[in-house]
Amino acid sequence: MSNQPQRTHIYQNHHMDSTRWDYFTPRDDDIVIATSYKAGTTWTQAIVAHLLFPDGRFPAAPFEMSPWLDMRVIPLEVVLNGLQAQQHRRFIKTHLPLNGLAYNEKIKYLYIARDARDVFMSLWNHYSNMKEEIFMLMNHLPGRVGEALPPPPDDIHVFWKNWITRGAFAWESDGWPYWSHLSNVQSWWDFRHLPNIALFHYSDMLADTEREIRRMAAFLEIEVPDNAWGAILKAVAFDTMKQQGEIYTPGGGQFWKEGAKTFLHKGTNGRWREVLSAEELTLYDAACDKALTEECRQWLEHGGRV
Repeated sequence: MSNQPQRTHIYQNHHMDSTRWDYFTPRDDDIVIATSYKAGTTWTQAIVAHLLFPDGRFPAAPFEMSPWLDMRVIPLEVVLNGLQAQQHRRFIKTHLPLNGLAYNEKIKYLYIARDARDVFMSLWNHYSNMKEEIFMLMNHLPGRVGEALPPPPDDIHVFWKNWITRGAFAWESDGWPYWSHLSNVQSWWDFRHLPNIALFHYSDMLADTEREIRRMAAFLEIEVPDNAWGAILKAVAFDTMKQQGEIYTPGGGQFWKEGAKTFLHKGTNGRWREVLSAEELTLYDAACDKALTEECRQWLEHGGRV
């Protein structure tokens, strides 16, 4: 393995196009917030927004300030011009594995991971509540590579079998019809030793939010006034964010039935225990065996400082 991450794959499908990053001009103090999906991306964007603006006076809604650069739907020049115009420290969202990004040693990368079974439960809510218009937009927007995003099945168990046993890219073995959650985590895990990459776990963020946010602030070298912490922690609590979902949720929530309330659904872990059978979980074991090292799997299931 190289000492530095190498871009070895191009990721292009109904949602994303990794080549959009080729047109991005980085600044040395940029922050990239990375997850596979449904692992705390929106929460982390809110946290970073409040760390950068501890008084809560944002120049724009956090979802606008922190665009998902690899997402195909918003024209690339709109995203790049918006980022170019920002005077404050920028924080950009990606759902790419590290092997799909042109790594930059000056940028700070904040990676958030979550147990695959919890990701699945959240993804099912996300996928099954997407409006018809968003399927039309993604599938008919010119330039789509690969198959269309199919409508969700009626049965969560059908979705589980597809998601955990089929790859959407030739080099992946799970994640259909999106992309692999497991390979995504492993790609970042392999470079956790680099000083500008920090891994965080959703379970740890739930268990001790203040400790993990202080760790983020330290990693990002953001000095937060002591008297601002109370307001920041209140602002990024799940219930507060749900009430103000329109400023945090991608597109203000317009892509989902019932809007931001659907997107910011439960924020809890462990719901899969009441849904997935022992037999279905053997498929999960097989998927982990293919995509994860044992050490990475242990961390992905249990969290803890790395």
